[in-house]
Order: sequence, then C-alpha cells, then structure tokens
Amino acid sequence: MPGVVSQKAGSAAARGAHNGTDRAESGGRFSARTRLAAALASGVAAMHPFAAHAQSGGSDLFGAWEVIQLAVFIGTTGAAMLSAIWLIRERTRTADENIDLRERLSQSGALLQRTESLLNLNDQKVVVWMNEAGKPEVVGSLPADTGVPEERGAFLAFGRWLKPNSAAELENALTELRENSRPFDLVVATRDNTLLEAQGRCSPVSRVLRFELLSAAREEHARLRLEHQFVANEREMLLGLADALAMPIWMRHPDGTLRWVNHAYAAAVEARSPEAAVEEGKEFLGTQSRDAIAHQQKTEAAFAGKLSTVVGGDRRVFAVTDHATAAGSAGIAVDVSDTESVREQSERMARSHAHTLDQLNTAIAIFDSGRKLRFFNQAFQKLWELDIGFLESAPEHALVLDRLRSEGKLAEQPEWRRWKETLLEAYRAVDSQEHWWHLPDGRTVRVVANPQANGGVTWIFENLTEQIDLESRYKTAVRVQGETLDNLAEGVAVFGSDGVARLSNPAFARLWGLDDKQAEAGTHISAIRDLCAARARENPWSDFVAAATGFDDERRDRQGQVELVDGSVLRYAVIHLPNGQVMITFVDITDSVNVERALKDKNEALQRADQLKNDFVQHVSYELRSPLTNISGFAELLAMETTGPLNARQREYVEHIGSSSTVLHTIINDILDLATVDAGIMELEIGEVQVDGLVKEAAEAIGERLREHHLTLEIDSAAAPASFHADEQRVRQILFNLLSNAANFAPEGSTVRLAARGVDEGIEFSVHDDGPGMPDEVLETVFNRFEPRPKRGRRRGAGLGLSIVKSFVELHGGSVDIETGTGAGTTVICRFPAAPQGIRAAAE
Repeated sequence: MPGVVSQKAGSAAARGAHNGTDRAESGGRFSARTRLAAALASGVAAMHPFAAHAQSGGSDLFGAWEVIQLAVFIGTTGAAMLSAIWLIRERTRTADENIDLRERLSQSGALLQRTESLLNLNDQKVVVWMNEAGKPEVVGSLPADTGVPEERGAFLAFGRWLKPNSAAELENALTELRENSRPFDLVVATRDNTLLEAQGRCSPVSRVLRFELLSAAREEHARLRLEHQFVANEREMLLGLADALAMPIWMRHPDGTLRWVNHAYAAAVEARSPEAAVEEGKEFLGTQSRDAIAHQQKTEAAFAGKLSTVVGGDRRVFAVTDHATAAGSAGIAVDVSDTESVREQSERMARSHAHTLDQLNTAIAIFDSGRKLRFFNQAFQKLWELDIGFLESAPEHALVLDRLRSEGKLAEQPEWRRWKETLLEAYRAVDSQEHWWHLPDGRTVRVVANPQANGGVTWIFENLTEQIDLESRYKTAVRVQGETLDNLAEGVAVFGSDGVARLSNPAFARLWGLDDKQAEAGTHISAIRDLCAARARENPWSDFVAAATGFDDERRDRQGQVELVDGSVLRYAVIHLPNGQVMITFVDITDSVNVERALKDKNEALQRADQLKNDFVQHVSYELRSPLTNISGFAELLAMETTGPLNARQREYVEHIGSSSTVLHTIINDILDLATVDAGIMELEIGEVQVDGLVKEAAEAIGERLREHHLTLEIDSAAAPASFHADEQRVRQILFNLLSNAANFAPEGSTVRLAARGVDEGIEFSVHDDGPGMPDEVLETVFNRFEPRPKRGRRRGAGLGLSIVKSFVELHGGSVDIETGTGAGTTVICRFPAAPQGIRAAAE
C-alpha cells in the first residue's frame, strides 16, 4: 500500500538522517541543506496522513491526492538522505570515490529541489526549528491572496497576519510543542478570513510547523468545526462567568424545571452544590413570584422587575431578569436591597432637605442641567410673586427671567440679551457667582449661583433690603451716638474684657485732667489708672481694673463717688455691657454736693429748732395747766352762793373767766395731744364702740353751744352699723371738734347735720353746716396747725381742731375729706376701718 510504504520510507529516512547526523557531528562536514533535508524527512514522516490519522483519531482532512504527494515526497527525501549517508561513509575510504560522492550529492540536491517544488505546488509552508536557540528555517509558500507575508521575519510574526484568537491559540500550541513536545492540529484564520491548517510535529532533532491551504470542501468543514468550537468555547466561558458571579443565575427546561444553576444560586437556597440544587429542585423565588414571571412571559419573552424573597433568614429585594425561548428560559437576580435602602434614604433625605429649604426665609430655586426649574421654596414664590402653576410646570430659566422682566419685577438693562447671557453663564462655570439686583420697587437682592456636579445650578436670592436699611440706620445711630458722647458733660469710657479702652469722650479726659492721647482708644486701663492715681484722694481705679478684667464675681455693676485733690467730686457708675465690655461714667457733682451739704446743715438746724419748739410747747403746756386749774377752780368758787352774793356784773365776769379757762384748757389739751402724736408715743385704746351712744354723747357735749346760737342738730345714724372697733375717747373728741367747727361757722337758726353710715371699708361720719364754705386757697391749708380764720367764724380759735381730727383719724387707719364751695356750706367726712390693723403715725 502506498501509505504504508511511504510511512516505512519515512522511518528509514529518519533513521538514516539520524545516523548521518552522528557522522556529521564527528566529521563536521554536513551542509545546512543536508541538515534541513534530514529534518524534513523526520518531520514529514511524523506528518504522514496515516500517522496523523492515528494521532487525531481518524481525521479525514486529507484526500487521496495528498496521500500520493506525501508518499512521493517521503520516498524522494528518504532516497536523498540514504545517498548522502552512503557518500559520506565512502568518502573516508578512498579519495577516488569523491567524484562519485559529488555526483550523488548533486542528485540529492536535485531531489531536495524537487521536494521543495512539491511543497510549493501543494500550497504549503513549513517552519523547522533545529534546536531551541537556533533560528527557524522556512520552506514553501502560500498564495498572496491569503494574506500570508512572504518575507521571513514578517511571516514568523504570526500575530500580524493571523486573527488575534488564532494567533494566541497558535502561540500556545507552539509553546507546548517546543517545550513539552506536544503535537497539535489547528485550523487558523488570517486577517483576510482565509483558513489554514496548522500542524505541529516533533522529532528527536527538530520541531516542525506546517501551514497548508485548505480546499473548498475542507475549508467548509473547518469553518463548521470552528463555529462549533467557538460556540462551545463561548458557552463554556459564559457558564464559567455565570458561575463566578455573586448573583443567582439559573436556566430552566421548557417545562420549567431547573437545568443549571450557579454557586450563588445554590448558596442562596442553602444547597450543598449547584448540582444538588438542580437535582432537588430548590427554587430561589417563591411560587407567587414565579407565577408572575410566567404570566408576563405569555405576552413578552423577557421579564424584568423587582421581586422579594427570603435569603439567609432575611427578606431581600432582587432585580430579576428572566428571558424565555422555545428551548427553555434563563434568569438572573441582582440583590438591590442595599440599593433600595440607599434610594429610599436618599429620597427621604431629599424630602427632608426640600422641607427644610421650604421653611427658610431665603428664596432658593434649583435648575437642572437643562436649565429647567426643578425645585423652589415658598420664599422664592413670595419674593417674585409668580404663579404656582407656572413654577410647577418646570419652566426654563430664560423663560423665568423674561417673565419677571415682562411683569416689571426686574430692572431694565441697557442690553437685556447680553445681561441674560452673562447671568446664564453660571451653568458653564465651575465656581460660584454673585450678583446684586436693585429691583424697581426699591428692594436689593443678593443673587448667588452655586454650580452643581450634575450641571445644574442652585440659585439663592437673599433679600437684603432690611439688612441694608438696618445697617444704614445703625451707622447713622453710631455717628449720632458718637456725636452725643463727644458733647456730653458726663465723662464716658468703655473698656473691653482685655482691659483695652474701646472709646472715650472728651469729658472723660477733661474731668481727670488727661490729654486726648492718654485717653484714646487702645490705651490699657492700667496705664489710665497710673495717670489718675495722683488726682484722687482715694483712688477707685483699682476697682475699675478688677471690674473690667476680673472674674464673674468681680464683674458686677456698682456706683460711688470720688473726691479729687482739687476739691471736685465725681460720681461714677460701673456698668457691664452685654458684649462683655465695661462702661464707666463720671459726673461732676461738685455743685450738687455743696448744695446738699448746705441743705443738710440747714435741715439739721431746722430739726433742732423744731425740736426746741416742741420741747418748749410741751413744757409750757404742762406749766400752764396748774395755774389754769387754779383759775378755773377759783372762778367756780366765786360763782357759788356760799361764797357770797355777786351782783350781775360780777357774775358775768366770773362766768367769762370760767368759759375762757375752759377754752384755754381745751387748747392746752390739744397742744399736748399733738405733741404726743408728733413724738410717736400716743397709743390708741382700741375697743368696741357703740355708734348710737357715741353720737348721743357728742351731741350732748356740743348742745350748749348750739342752743347759744339757736342752732339745730340733726342726727342720721339709721344706716350705720351697731358698733365698730376704735378708741372711743379719741373718736368722741373727733366728733366734738367737727361739731364745734360747724357750730362756729353755721348761720344763726340753721341746722347742723351729723350722719353715720356703713361703707365697704367700715364706717363713715359726716358733719355738714350751711356756712359760707371755704375757698380753694383756704381748703389747701385747712388741716395746717395754728391756721385760725377769725373773719368767717364766730370765735377765734387756735386753729388746731381739724389738725387733731386728721391726726386721730389717720392713727385709726382712716381718712378725712372735705366737700365745700363758696356759699354752699361745708361737709367734713371721716372714714374709719371696721377693725384697725395697727396704728399709723399722723401726717404733719
């Protein structure tokens, strides 16, 4: 059989080549062509179709014609090699055989040329590596339209003319061939989509790579095999990738049962392995979720949605994508629980920020990268008074500006278009921009454009009208205060908590005898203390230093005065201000102190004189009582019948002496009572007083005088309480003085009215006469002591009656009022509490 013969010839050629190689090493006389012929013989023997058929398991890529070609090639090559070996052996025997050897070598060369011709005719190209370090030899050629370069260096750069996948696969196979002697059979594709068969074989002395152009039938078969291999590789890669992903992936049969799952799926369903999960039919999604997927796939091949399931005891949310075909379905689940949590948190934060911004008084508007309004707060709508519907329609920024301009809310610009373009450059800017808008209605708005990372801009509109107005008024107030302080007669100095002077006015320097530089702002309080120490009799500046720079217990407000060595007196006040500073004020009170001293001296003199008067009156009153008692007694004795008869004139004189003594006695008692009140030693004997009895006794005591002047006493006590608590003797004396005063001024034949009635405070007594009344100038001094009115009353008195009434009533805690008018009579009203709580000192 030709194939077997060729295979044997190849083996013999290989053996001959091996022996020839040994001879050549010993003699060193083989040529490169001889070595290449040996390598080709051994390589071709390895590439024999039957050998390749045995190695590849019966590949049918070679046809009959290729087998014949290879057989001829192998036979020719083997014969050449045998001839070469024989010639070499014979050369050493005799020199006469050299001519014959040259002829045989010529024949071997001719055989090699014919072998190369056969290779070239067969569209093959062979690369031979004789050793690891040597350069490879290239034999043969391929058609130019295959895209294979003819130049040796370019041809050996397989990556330049092979497709990347084919080049990588070939390089890996060559590495295995050269390092591990592992043969290979590949089909590679050039960049021109030409398919070549690449075979790699090894022999004891070389490594051979052969490229052969495939026929049309073999090329089609190779393409199919490549496509199948590509699909298989692609499936293997995809399955490997799917198995490596940390997200559950599954494939199902058309009936819905599991076909394949990855490790993440098995871990999620707590299976031992993916195979166990498939075998046990453990489902990742619940029945309801799978039904939802199947229902949607009735109308759409792909399902995409978020479904929840329990993994590891926790319910989590997955973004599930499942695609169904006639061959089954495949799905993937991506855990988006954390993403959903972050999204919900982001949405809550966005709502919170929006709510916070909505509560601000500063107007804020946010425009996106398309310059459309996406957010505005209430302050923005209130500032510009724009329609809510218009703002919620997401208008463009330019449209908002045009709307504000058309409504007269923006000031007219000389070049509106350029102004607007300049403003909108904020959307292309990196840093914040600031503008000041002076609106037609007088408002001033500070506009800040803050670019965002997403291309949008946050606009802040701060209405500074009130702030500017307040700042202007503040500056005006500061100037006014400065002018006021500079023109004050009162010295003012303000020190900070560090003791440094903040301000002072000229009066401060003038009062302490300092020049302007010594008291200017920036001077430390200790320096001022040293300058003022010699000007004061008792220096208070140590306390001022402690107040300005001390701790909290020392920082308290205080007042005082200091006397200077020149006799001036300054009153100072230390006041702690809210900002931590201390203000010290000084007022020159020299004149006031001098006047006060004079007034004190005069007051002390008056008090001594008044005390002397009181002592004199009290002493004289007591001294007059004894002789007055004697006079009254002797007058009564003379009026008695037992003493002796008196004529009418004598009796009148005696009666006059007695009445005068009684009046004088009453005056002395009144003076003593007032002196007791003034001394503060009078004590009331409070007890229950019967109103009817009190009124009756007072009427009997004044009855003689009333009859003397033909006066009638009218008493009204029906509305009075039965009793009240007071000093009965003093109340009787009060009523007697009131009735005596009324009898003195009431006209002849008139009526004097005494009334008593209960009031909320207690009881009220009133005495009315129809006398001439009192003018206003008399009413002002009616309660003064020793104020007689002889021109209006019948009798001249000491002017103590109403003074005693007022003092006794006020001692009871009551009050006295007078209602009078010229020609309208006089009513004196005394009010007493129902139960006095204490004794009050009578007013002077």
